[in-house]
Amino acid sequence: MDRNTSSQSGGVVFFLLGLILALGFGWFVFPQLMYSAKTQPIPFNHKIHMEDAGMACEDCHYFREDGSYNGFPTTESCADCHSDVTEGDTPAEKAIDKLVTEYVEPGKAVPWLNYQHQPDNVYFSHIAHESEDCTSCHPDVGNAEKAPVYHENILTGYTNYTMKMWKCERCHAENGVSNACFVCHK
Repeated sequence: MDRNTSSQSGGVVFFLLGLILALGFGWFVFPQLMYSAKTQPIPFNHKIHMEDAGMACEDCHYFREDGSYNGFPTTESCADCHSDVTEGDTPAEKAIDKLVTEYVEPGKAVPWLNYQHQPDNVYFSHIAHESEDCTSCHPDVGNAEKAPVYHENILTGYTNYTMKMWKCERCHAENGVSNACFVCHK
């Protein structure tokens, strides 16, 4: 084997090694660097509210008279059931105590983190989609004992849960709904 052949072989090996490392960084490390992990201000347990208290999603998340979506429940609606400190040691009791002392008593809104916040140029009508199951777009948190981690993109401010346009387009195409730009972009 002459010297040129062995140096070419060494160059190919280094090239392939560099390519594999770059792809690994791009696919696995870089996306992790793009998101900061946050938790909800109150460790909310949907399962307790759904199963033990017999509540439905619509008890807290509902449509207003004009058809717009109300988003998160108000602190006042939480205070209908949770207005006293429990002074307990269970995670649920500690969450209630935090809710009451930090938000209900001072009359402050709970700064919930919105997993599905859409860009300003996107118009999404929940009322137009009310026949759909919520979990076709949103994570199924109704049976969750704790909220999923909120991963916020450090550049855009959106989460990794924010609906992607291709998902909306696919659903529209599958259901015979127009994919014209003006349907969703106002």
